[in-house]
Amino acid sequence: MERTFETAEERERIILVAVDSGAAPNRWEFQASTSVEKSLDELQELADTAGARTVGRLVQNREAVHPGTYIGRGKIEELREMADSLCADAIVCDDELSPAQISNLQEELSCKVIDRTVLILDIFAAHASTSEGKLQVELAQLRYRSSRLTGLGKSLSRLGGGIGTRGPGEKKLEMDRRLIRERISVLNRQLKELVQNRDTMRRQRSRNQMPTVAIVGYTNAGKSTLLNTLTEAKVLEEDMLFATLDPTTRERQLENGQKILFTDTVGFISKLPHPLVQAFRSTLEEAKYADLILHVVDASNPEHDFQMAVVYETLKELAVEDKPVITAFNKIDRLSGDGRDSLKDLRSDACLSISAREGTGLDTLLEKIETLLNEGFVRIEKLIPYADAGQIQKIRQYGRLEKEDYREDGIYVEAEVPPFLS
Repeated sequence: MERTFETAEERERIILVAVDSGAAPNRWEFQASTSVEKSLDELQELADTAGARTVGRLVQNREAVHPGTYIGRGKIEELREMADSLCADAIVCDDELSPAQISNLQEELSCKVIDRTVLILDIFAAHASTSEGKLQVELAQLRYRSSRLTGLGKSLSRLGGGIGTRGPGEKKLEMDRRLIRERISVLNRQLKELVQNRDTMRRQRSRNQMPTVAIVGYTNAGKSTLLNTLTEAKVLEEDMLFATLDPTTRERQLENGQKILFTDTVGFISKLPHPLVQAFRSTLEEAKYADLILHVVDASNPEHDFQMAVVYETLKELAVEDKPVITAFNKIDRLSGDGRDSLKDLRSDACLSISAREGTGLDTLLEKIETLLNEGFVRIEKLIPYADAGQIQKIRQYGRLEKEDYREDGIYVEAEVPPFLS
């Protein structure tokens, strides 16, 4: 009789390592108030999302990271003993490491060493589903690796084997660099075509004069859940970091008949790797061309103020600072009454509390969106000839039709409309 065995995938056991220098990196100066432990908490969430199991942590207090090994000699010995006792498979450092730091640490620990950037790139690679997303992730990975080709010692001087390869030949490191450069060129060309397609769709939406609302926020703030609730988009919803990467645009009709577009964007995170910012720029720039920014914040997260700062810093890098912003404090179903009362965002045109999953506060949110989008509207009272009756549909679609009276010589309307319909 045949027996069936159930096997479970073995999760990689990792140790998290960080250096607390008491100062934040230049690009993230506003993070200075955030403790290293909180940063490691987020790193552990990233590791969980990547499928790893955190078995230990190690933090060293020093004025600056060690230029050669990230942590000092004494901590390396402590980390080696910890890795042996906990049977760790890999070490994950909370900062981006140089090629020398990775190489030296791996030699000292006899264990795989990766940094925060590699971990995020791995998550992006696992969650990218569209062709554009996969190309963007591969491009980011190649850009990261191209500056970290340190090789394998003597293997860098190996020549190819077989007929036609004798002579000086091409060293392995040079060949690797050439192949990466060629692949990056191919990916850039393919992405350029996709970006042009995205620009074409964006121009088409602009010609249709349909207002666009870009949903932005820290990863796992509930953006996809909100998009699904508002538009029935059926985007993947998961309580994990970077569950969705590909932007989704869906239409929603307001109670007054006006139609608007909601566009979900990739979530932000602290220390977002620069190669990813470059690769996903066309995706992130959906916010740049929107009429309104809807900033979704996980109000239940005790670090939501810090997460909001990360979002605003990233929007600043993308030159998206002149747009009206609505801040929606999401997941209020997890908060007490006092916790809800303390929510505020001084950089936003409007703040409100919602629960995207339960639908709480969404009517108020839509009313606020309608008010901000229609601030530039003008009031019209005119008679439209029956030959131009098609204008009525445009008024319903882009404005607010308050009165419609069919008379002998035409249709009398009273409405508030965008300037292009006045």
